Parts: sequence; C-alpha cells; structure tokens
Amino acid sequence: MGLYTKLPDNIQEVDVIIAGGGATGCVVASRLADADPALSILVIESGINNYNDPMVVHPAYFYSHIAPGAKYALTYQGPKSEHLAGRQASLPIGHILGGGSSVNMVLYSRAQRSDYEAWKTPGWSPDEMLAYMNKIETYHGPDPEGRHGHDGPIQISPSKFRSHRLMDDFMAAMNKVGYPELEDINKMGPTNGAMRTMSYIDPEGRRQDTAHTYLHPRLQDGKHPNLHVLVESQVERVLIENQKATGVVYRPNPLYQPGGSSRTVKAKRMVVVTCGALSTPPVLERSGVGDAKILQRAGVPLKADVPGVGHDYEDHQGVMYVYKSSLTPEETLDNFNAFRIDHDALIANKDTLLSWNSVDIQAKLRPTDSEVAGLGHEFQEVWNRDFKDIPDRPMMIISPCGCFPGDPTTVSGQHFTLVGWSLYPSSRGHIHITGPGIDDSLDFDPGTFSDPQGTDVKQHVWMYKKQLEIARRMKVFNGIAFDLPPFPSGSKAASIEASGPVAEIKDIEYTTEDDKVLEQWIRGHGNSMWHPMATCKMAPKENNGVVDPKLSVYGVQGLKVADISILPSNIGCNICNTSLAIAEKAADIFIQELGLGK
Repeated sequence: MGLYTKLPDNIQEVDVIIAGGGATGCVVASRLADADPALSILVIESGINNYNDPMVVHPAYFYSHIAPGAKYALTYQGPKSEHLAGRQASLPIGHILGGGSSVNMVLYSRAQRSDYEAWKTPGWSPDEMLAYMNKIETYHGPDPEGRHGHDGPIQISPSKFRSHRLMDDFMAAMNKVGYPELEDINKMGPTNGAMRTMSYIDPEGRRQDTAHTYLHPRLQDGKHPNLHVLVESQVERVLIENQKATGVVYRPNPLYQPGGSSRTVKAKRMVVVTCGALSTPPVLERSGVGDAKILQRAGVPLKADVPGVGHDYEDHQGVMYVYKSSLTPEETLDNFNAFRIDHDALIANKDTLLSWNSVDIQAKLRPTDSEVAGLGHEFQEVWNRDFKDIPDRPMMIISPCGCFPGDPTTVSGQHFTLVGWSLYPSSRGHIHITGPGIDDSLDFDPGTFSDPQGTDVKQHVWMYKKQLEIARRMKVFNGIAFDLPPFPSGSKAASIEASGPVAEIKDIEYTTEDDKVLEQWIRGHGNSMWHPMATCKMAPKENNGVVDPKLSVYGVQGLKVADISILPSNIGCNICNTSLAIAEKAADIFIQELGLGK
C-alpha cells in the first residue's frame, strides 16, 4: 500500500491496473479496493500528487488552472481553423491526481433525463444513473422531491462566499427577460430558468475532488494494503497478448523525472483505461486498438480493428462577454486573481473567499418559438430534430462570473463576465496518434463551429443578443469591456450605452446584415468550454462504438474504458457529475465481473 513517485521493484504484477488517476480512476480504484482489500490494484497517474495542495483544495484558484502555463493542467490545441476565423481552439485539462475534479470550477451540474434516454443502452437508463448520481453525494441543499443523495463521499454545498449584489442583480435581470428562478435545475426534470448554484465543496468550503474524497482516505486508513498509486508516470500503451490485456508499459513523466526508462507491469485480471476523452484514445491506438488505416499510417501493429477510437469528438462551445461594473473589490475575484491581496493570510484565516468559484447562478435556457424562427430555416430544422419534442433539453447555459476572465493585471476596476455555452452542437472532431511513440504529435481537431450548416454559430447569435439584454438590465452594469462586432454604420446594434443601466430599456434591433457580422464575430471569439467527451463511445461497433454496455473494448478481453470518453452523445451540463456516475456504475460492473464482495 502506498503512493509512489517510483514504483517499488517488487511490484511486478497486480490483479488490476487502472491507467489514469483522474476523476473516474480514483473512484473505480477505491470501490474495487473496498469490495476486496486482498485485490491488488495499481493506479498510474501522469500528474503529481494533489494531497492538501492549497491550489487544489481552495476553489478560488480555478482561474489559475486555465491560464497559459497552468501548473496542474495540460493544454491541447487544435489547428488553425477557418471556422474560428483562423484561430486555434484551446483546451486545458487536468494533469494531476484527481484529474479534472482537482482543477475544475466545482460547479455542481447534472445531465438531463433525456440525455440518458438518448443513450438507449441497457443498464444505463435515467433512473439507473440517478441511483449512481445519488451514491456519490451528500447534498446540503433543498431536496423536497428526494432527487439527491445524502450519505455519499462527496459533499455538495453552497459556497461560503457569495457576491450577493451580482447574484441578485443577475437573477432579477433574468426575470425581466422572461426566465424564472428555479429551486433546482439538477433534479432531472424540465428546466428553463436559473438556480443559485451548489458546488463540489464541503461545508467548510474545501474542494471535493475524487482523490481527497475517495482515494487518499483509503491510502491512509490501513485497511487497503493492496491499493497502490503511482504518480508522475505516463502509460505508454496496454500490453495485448492473444487478444487479452495483460499489463501496461509506462515511463516516468519527463516533466517531473527526466531521463527515466520505460517499465512493464503485468495485470492478472483486468486493465481499465481512465485517461479521459483526450488521452484514452491515444493510449488505445498506441496499444494497437483503433482504426486499422490510422494505425497503419502511425506504424502501430493492429491488435483490434475498432474504427470508432478517437472518432466523433464532442464538446461544448462557448463565448465569454466581459462587462465593467459598479461592484466593489470585495465583490469580485479580480484582486484575488491579480494577487493584489495576501493569499497566505487568506489561507491562514480560512477566509470564505477561498471557497468561491466566482459563479453564483447557473441557468439552462431554451429560445422561444419566435426566436427559433428568427434564426432561419436551417436552424429551424435542427431545432425540430434535436430540441422541439424534447422539452427538458436546454439549448444553452449562461452564468455570471464575478471577475475578469483573462489576466486581471492588465485591467483596472471590477468586472463581471457572462459566459454562454451551447450544449448540443452539431460539430464533430477527432483525436488520433501520428506515430507509435508517446512523444509523437497528435492529430487533434475539436471541430469547433465546423458543422456544415453553420447552425452551431447561430445558437451563439441568439445567446449574444440574450446575454446583452440581461446585462443591460443589471444595476451593476457599467458598460461593455469587449470589442463590439463591427456592425455597419447606422446599425442600431452598434449603439450600446457606454455606461450604466438604462431606466427604460428596449431590446436592441438587429438586421439580417447585423446577424451576418455577428456570426463572423462569434467565430473570432468562441472556443471550447473544456468539456471533451465521446471519443470512445459506448455503442454498437458498427455505429463507431468502442465499448459495449459492460465497458469492454471490442476485440480485447480484459480491457475496459471507464471515463467521459464513453458517452454515446452529448449532455446538458458540466461533465464532472456524469463522469462520477459513470465511475460508480463502472465499479459495480467490474466488481461483479471479478466476483468480488461475495
């Protein structure tokens, strides 16, 4: 038992290897260890240990994890794309024990009932998945309908700090544009409104990542002697012999341990890949599992022809809108993010600001019928296909963030940001290897805004207009802090009040020409919302599936995938909750297959 940066020489073989110590890997390992403490388990994580790291346990440090050069994240970049006005999409993902759960925004957000219905997979129905969602959590919010869990390892709490003026002002503005305040948009029911957020934090305001809530307690309790965790080590490939997974080859991560050599560890019973939507496909392909043509080009011997690996990448797509405000320095994270206040003193004093992710409201929204019609015939067809008859499916999410989202040292004053992101874009991407080695470049294109009909951008045309009307009705609004689209001279859309809310506000009018300008502006400002998924889908192999409902990789015995890459289709929420539910479900599947706990 132990957590290592170098695996002891005497550990040559274990029962189960879990490749990836991210959000799902920590859960799966912990549940297997509980089911049978005699089962030997090795978790291999490429990032560092996260235990009691202040930048992990305090949610206020979220923005440091998405900044360029972030210490605990890896950034994947797509190619320069005409769909992004020549820019590159950028995706930071967790690179630390606990994965995304150690660096994300801690915003508690669940998928819709219709999301799970769309999977059409036995054993993965909405009610079955709700049981796993409840299993992970101890919910400290109102739950009159009994839709939440109350004895799970992860605490779900409201932030100990709120920017009350920003929160109340945004909610009032939402009401003015026609959306109600809802008590709970996470109970798998209809939603077309806004709620005051809950977070993955304990009542004291500390982050509830899966390493701290699942893995570390078991490493420290003396009851799980065969649970081993190796950090700072990269899984290069899975060993496959006679169509059976028999171990892995890994190396010390050169970021932390340069000059190390590769080593093999055997798995007697199972290998589980939990590297995430961007890292699981390359591990499989380097192991010889993937599209035969791609592997041939990369120089990798084929073990199992599974064309769906790395195919049909999905994500959420967002745009950030920054506003000047009349908020005080005590009501935003700007001074914290700019280190204008003493962080050591905040930590020593257990300041409640540390518990705050800057987001106090999340809203899931649908446009009205007239607004849909106004986006054109092609969009109407997409709406009719994907949304019209699914009343619980929101088109977009919007939240106010109490800060400037970039480098706060470059601006003065206090800001808030409205972030709008689309939940079910039609665009698709891919991620594949180009060579056999772990250091060979990846062929990655998230495909942001690449749908042929251009309807993904039209969703953001709607959101641009909606968020601006919300902002203009907020009392703390003090003018825009982003460059307006270059609307033509004389356009009514070009004359936004320079500062202050307007007493008698009328909606801004847009022409067809304005909308065309706006579409191009969005292509120059949109990006991924850092929610990669669906690159190793749970679906029939002939439908580009990679795993079956038992999470077994097609064509290889004893090889499983258990992370957000298995999603058959997109979900209307931040992805952490679904990842954790998948992990709990996966653990139950593996426990049964291994015959544990009997």
